[in-house]
Amino acid sequence: MENFCLNIAGYRLRFEGAPGGPLLFPAQRFSKSILTDDGYDYLIRVNEGECVMPAGSERVFNAPLVEERDGEALIKSHEFWSIHKEGDMIYIKTIFPHNPGMNSGILSLSRNSKEWNLEISSSVTGADPLAWPLDGLLLYYLTVFNGDIMIHASGVDYNGKGFIFSGVSGKGKTTMARLWEEAGAEVIHDDRLIIRRRAGDIFFYNTPVYDDDEPRSAKPAGIFLLEHGRQNMIVPLEGSRAVSNVMANCIQHNWSSEIISGLMDSLSEVCGKIPVARLYFRPAGEIVEFILGNAKIRQTH
Repeated sequence: MENFCLNIAGYRLRFEGAPGGPLLFPAQRFSKSILTDDGYDYLIRVNEGECVMPAGSERVFNAPLVEERDGEALIKSHEFWSIHKEGDMIYIKTIFPHNPGMNSGILSLSRNSKEWNLEISSSVTGADPLAWPLDGLLLYYLTVFNGDIMIHASGVDYNGKGFIFSGVSGKGKTTMARLWEEAGAEVIHDDRLIIRRRAGDIFFYNTPVYDDDEPRSAKPAGIFLLEHGRQNMIVPLEGSRAVSNVMANCIQHNWSSEIISGLMDSLSEVCGKIPVARLYFRPAGEIVEFILGNAKIRQTH
């Protein structure tokens, strides 16, 4: 297809192929996020090119390509993706390890514009403009520009009350989502969420990762920072302790003081409205009733 629109975390994104550019094919995980109308918040124009960085740009952040083998993280390549800056322009340069034929790409974006450009170097006729890792990088900078939050967390909706369970890998995000699903909750996502302040309220959204993902959201009644424990226990956190502990689990590119202060401001507002607690838990179904019976939660409507 030449053009398509997606709804991801409430952002309406339109992708347009440039004349003579690649045909655009969104991955299966975005199939249920495709919109039938043409309205959009951001327009991304996609064209083919050599993907050469502007001469005056400065690299400010980068990440290696890491592969896990036998539980050990090994660096496969030091050149994976990087962030560059020139004036008010930000450039995201990346390779696409999971998309043969798509060699590299540069996304050019600015906080001051809703129209961005994506240049792809490709040896095939079709291209996924949200191929990994560009999907997560684009979404991250959308959160930065809009004062939103991207966080390592699972989230569920239980009878109209949303619960966020945050932690790094191995803390139990997926386990917690499964236990709540077994208790009848809708799983918003089991690994990564976007928290947004919209229309005077707070919502959290899934980000498409799995092939059957569809747009989901809920209003948070509580945020829980996960720890394994011998017994179930809730330790409330308030003020700066709540903000700093939640911030530790947020996705962040801290190359700019503006990005850091923006995230802290957003977290201060969210943590001031949503109860935050550290949750020590045993991975058993009883944790659902324990939380419902013992946690301080926000009333949602």
